[in-house]
This record gives sequence, structure tokens and C-alpha cells, in this order.
Amino acid sequence: MFGAGALVLGSQILPVRAKASTTNAAWSPSLFLGVDTDGTVTIIAHRSEMGTGIRTSLPMVVADELGADWNRVKVQQALGDESFGSQDTDGSCSIRDFYDQMREVGASARLMLERAAASKWSVPASECKAVNHAVSHAGSGRSVGFGELVALAAAQPVPRKEELHLISPAEFRYIGKGVPLVDLEALTTGKGMFAMDARMPGMVFASIERPPVLGGKVNSVDDSGARKVTGVSGIVSIPTFKPPHGFQPLGGVAVIADNTWSAMQGRRKLKIDWDLGPNAAFDSVSFRKAMVETSHAPQKVLRDVGNVDQEFAKGGKVIEADYYTPLLAHVPMEPPAAVAEFKDGKCVVYAATQSPVDLQNSVAAGLGIDKKDVTCHVTLLGGGFGRKSKPDFAVEAAMLSKTVGKPVKVVWSREDDVRFDYYHSTAAMYMKAQLDHSGKPTAWLQRSVFPPIGSTFAPNTTYGDEGEMAMGWTDVPFEIPNHRAENGPAEAHVRIGWLRSVANVYHAFAVQSFVNELATAAGRDPIDYFLELLGEPRKFDPHPGGKPFGNYGKSLENYPWDTGRLRRVVETVRDQSGWGKKKTLGFAAHRSFLTYVAVVAEVDVNDRGQVRIPRVHMAIDCGQVIHPDRVKAQFEGAAVFGTSIAMLGEITASDGRVKQSNFDSYPVARIHESPIETHVHIVASNEPPTGVGEPGVPPMAPAICNAIFAGTGTRIRELPVKKTKLV
Repeated sequence: MFGAGALVLGSQILPVRAKASTTNAAWSPSLFLGVDTDGTVTIIAHRSEMGTGIRTSLPMVVADELGADWNRVKVQQALGDESFGSQDTDGSCSIRDFYDQMREVGASARLMLERAAASKWSVPASECKAVNHAVSHAGSGRSVGFGELVALAAAQPVPRKEELHLISPAEFRYIGKGVPLVDLEALTTGKGMFAMDARMPGMVFASIERPPVLGGKVNSVDDSGARKVTGVSGIVSIPTFKPPHGFQPLGGVAVIADNTWSAMQGRRKLKIDWDLGPNAAFDSVSFRKAMVETSHAPQKVLRDVGNVDQEFAKGGKVIEADYYTPLLAHVPMEPPAAVAEFKDGKCVVYAATQSPVDLQNSVAAGLGIDKKDVTCHVTLLGGGFGRKSKPDFAVEAAMLSKTVGKPVKVVWSREDDVRFDYYHSTAAMYMKAQLDHSGKPTAWLQRSVFPPIGSTFAPNTTYGDEGEMAMGWTDVPFEIPNHRAENGPAEAHVRIGWLRSVANVYHAFAVQSFVNELATAAGRDPIDYFLELLGEPRKFDPHPGGKPFGNYGKSLENYPWDTGRLRRVVETVRDQSGWGKKKTLGFAAHRSFLTYVAVVAEVDVNDRGQVRIPRVHMAIDCGQVIHPDRVKAQFEGAAVFGTSIAMLGEITASDGRVKQSNFDSYPVARIHESPIETHVHIVASNEPPTGVGEPGVPPMAPAICNAIFAGTGTRIRELPVKKTKLV
């Protein structure tokens, strides 16, 4: 990767193999930074790029701390390698988990370069400073470029953490300001390589007919028609998974051909008799009814403050409401795709994956080989939203390659993508509150029922795990003297997975809609009422003892729930949106992935019941901002994504089969259906950086629905909105 004499630097601070060497042989994907003798700085991006800009933002942090000239920096995508620490680009945690470490990687190299210059000039290292790709000595006016220092720097010991000196915010040239995306030219000229573009010499193509019901198996297959299709070279059976299904292929029959079109045409000619298995009776309508019934009975208590039952027994004004959200599909613009070659006991995969190490593990398990013998090349992702961290499609390609003895490319059609997704869970939520004479709740009861993500990894899992329940359910921040949160069981009949913002989507919809209902019952302004419930600024841990933050990283004790930060974003969006000047405004606020977000949405509903969203205001506190343009872009995208969920998204099933198949039956918001204007207001903060990819989604649906109520008087308790007649 680097010329002879290059300085290649890992980090002894990160949990990776640290080494510095002057030979090409020392290069490995576990190293984050290299400086070549011509001065070129190569920075390894170990997270997946799917539109967030993370392949720019993390290297930008390294470059700023290094003192590099961004124009002389090359960014290289890492292979899958657990030496990097987590490569799972999920949970809005790339910056949060690696900002400090990337600064330390840059600072280590900077100090080594400064010490190299000091040894060259026989001056104290403290008098040398690396800025703009060179090290200078103010006392003598001497300066030397990074490239000229490579050999001397490589001889320096890698600094200990306590020796490092991080630059001050006043010295930042990139952090907080941003730079153009490293992939900008490739993306705008069609040169960027996505999984759909990946090629391997001699590869063939596969299209797979999968069981229409989860857990189904092939009884028999007549493939005579498929074999007659021009270009078809073979038919391969894929075994049904063994529970738990995890990231295993669903099974079915693959048609192998010399191009994708022929493979798809051959697939259409297959005649398969299916054993549909135990999920053939699944019906989303009856399943919803069962979830609602479960939510109306006492369930497992997760949070219990005061005595809710005793307070309700006193009598008073009681407000009750049921909320429902359906199954949702990810539908990234690029459906799943991968190409794999199994040869001599090893496998090479090119895939659009959010989690290359999970891909290595899953492919290795599917092939019966060691994970060290699986090489994963990460392409650009045409959207992900959580779907592409589940590598079943790559395992399909690898298993087929082993069978046919050639590289195999698997491309999912849009219909495959919609019918065989890892769906965002459906949920039924029951809310009940008793109000005092001023309209404030003295008792608050909430029950959530949904098939959990854990069902994907452990059969018979029916309750949400701690991570799911901490997403807007057990961490409701209001000061209520008697408060109980419960979770009821629900069995999964389709694959359940995480989607952008995970359980926050349905929990925020219920809680933020219910607060609006209480404000209406109390005759209060919704924002004033919300702030009153929030109480005085305070910090708290909803899980005493510092339990981990679900599956998404650091302990809660490092990121306490700070109601003062939520209050600031609420006040900001109130002031910026012109709240109170129009009738058709709706409000919601939510904390997820450690970021505080408040939304005011404006809607117009015409006399035919059609909804238009003229503008949305979003105020956010995500701690220190690394790349402001990317932050704004993520929240602008979240406004559209959240609008799709609120207005249109719904997966239904009958006889175990998903009814939707493409954008005609599972629509996403088009331009005329999306917010016409989205204004993102970043609240300045000195707190550590937190997530931005997901937190903008949860408040969107309740803000839109609350705005519809404000304008029409019609209360929306069921998503999507399209199912409710508004006039």
C-alpha cells in the first residue's frame, strides 16, 4: 500500500495491533494511518459509507489532529478485520465511539513527526510543530515536509497515551467546519463502486426463489422450464436455515445464469411445491388484535415509580389511548447484493455491508471454514438503514460459489427486498394517565407489545431486551409521581431486525402523541405543557447502576439523561418555527442515540383529505459537531424518512405471506409528499459528540400527527396516516 520507507502507524491507544515499520511487509488492515515518502497521507476508513459521510468525517478528524493538508490525504476503505474494533456501522455510534481514538491516532503520528524533526535539527521536540503537512521550528525558521521525515519518524517509538497533546478547538481546521466528501467526484460521475457494480473474473449470476413464508421448505421442484431459458447454466437448492435463523439464508432454489436477466427469467419458470411450515397461519390483522389485547392486561414491569394502582384507585380524570404502528421495510435504494468466490478453502466477498466482521463470521459458518479465511471487501452502500448489517445475501453468494465452483453474484430484486426483509417490528402501545385539577398527570401507565429483535437470534424470545426498552420507553424523562412502564410478549412470525432508530420509532410515536392528548385535555399549549412535565433541568440515569446503553456502546453513566439539553432544543424549535402564529403546527421532542431533538411540523390538509407538509423545523443537540453539513444532511434525510413512516409505510401479511412487493404497494415519500422546506437548527454544545444518523426520525411521525390534529381535529393513533380519513 505504501512505498518503501513509508511510515505506517497503528494505534497503541486503540484495541488494535500497533506497529510502525518501514517495510511493505508490515502493512495490514489493522493500521489506520500511513505516510509515504512523497508526503501522501493515507487514512483508513473502517466504517461503511452509505450516505452519512463517515468515510470523510472520521479520516478528517485524524487529518486535523495530524496537521495534514487535506488535499494531500487519501482515504482507503478497510477490509473486514476485527482488529479495528467494531466495524458495525449501526446505532449512530461511529463518531461517538471513535472520535477520541481517531484524534489520538493523528496526535501520535504528529508527535512522532515532530520528534523526527527535532532529532534532525538537534532541537527540543517541544519547539517543533506540525502544521499544514510540514514540521517547523519557530526559533530557526526551518521547515520540513512530512515525506522527508518518514524514515526518521518510523524510527521513533509509538507514543504512550499520556505523552500526547491534542490540539485545541481554536486550532481546528477541519473539525466543526467540514470538507468535501472524499467520494463526491466518484458519486457524481458514476465512478463509485457499489455492490451492484462489483465484478469478479468468470463470475456467474444467481436469482433465488425463497420460501414465501418464514421457515418454509421445498417439497419438490420442477426446474425443466427454467433450464430451457437461454443463459441458464444450473439450478441449485439452498437448504432452509436451522433455528435461530440469525443471518442465515432463508433457503429455496437458485437459478444460475450468465447474466442477471436470464437468472431472473429462469427463476420465473420454476414450479415449486412448498411446505410452508408453522408460520403459514400468520395474519397481520389478527396479530394486531392479539397485541392490543395483550397491552390491555398487566405485563412485565420494567420501571415502577410510586404506586400507579393506588393513585388510579382514588378516581379522577383519566385519559386512555391505544397506539399502533405496523411492520416496516427498509427499502434502501440499492437492494442487497454481493459477489463471492470460494476457492481452495477460502472465500473472497465484495458486498454492500454495514458490518463486515459479521459478514465474515456468517460466511464462515455457512461454508464451514475459519473466519480468518473470509476476506470482505466493503463497497459503497446505496442506502442501508440497518438492512445491510444483516449479511444473509452474502452468505447466499458464498454458498452458491462453493457449489458451482465459480464466483457468484447474488442480486436481490426490489420484490425480494420487500418480501424477505428483516422487518422493523410492529407495536401496540396502551397509555393511561390520571390528571389533577391543573391537568398534570398524577399517575401514568404505559404498556408496549411488539415482536422483539431478539427473536432473530434466539427462538421463543417474545419480550424486548434492555436496549429496545431503553429506546424511549423506560427512559421517559417527565416528572410524574406515579409512573409505571411495562412490556408484554409477542411472537415473531417474520424476520425482525433493526431499522433506522429502532424501537424509538414506535415508542416516540406513542409517548409524544399521548403528551399532546394530555395537553389538549388540560386546555394547555402543547410545548408549554411538555416543558412543565419535563420540570427543572436535571440529570438522571433511568437505569441506576450504570447499565449499558442497549447494544449501542458506552455506559449510560458517561451520557446521563440531561433534561436541560432537551429543554434547550424545545425552546429553540419553538422560537425558530414561529410556534403559536399558525394553527396547523405540531410538536414532538425525543432523545435517542444520546442526541436531543425537537420538531415542529406544519401541515396543510385540503378538502380531499390530502396532506401537504410546507415546512419542518428541527432543533438538535448532538454534542460537539464534527461536520456541520453532514449533520444537516442527515436530519434533512430523517425528515423525509420519518415522513414516509408517518404517512405511507406499512407491511401486512396473510397466510404467512407478505402482501407488499414494490414501491407501488410499499410507497415511500416522493418529492411532492416530502417536507417542502426542512430547517435544521444545531444547538451549540461542548458535550462529547453523539449520534446524528438516526435521532431525527422518531419525533417526525408524532409531530406530523399532532399537526394534523391541530388543523383538523382528527386524532391519529394508528400509522400510517393514509389509513385514516381526514375529511
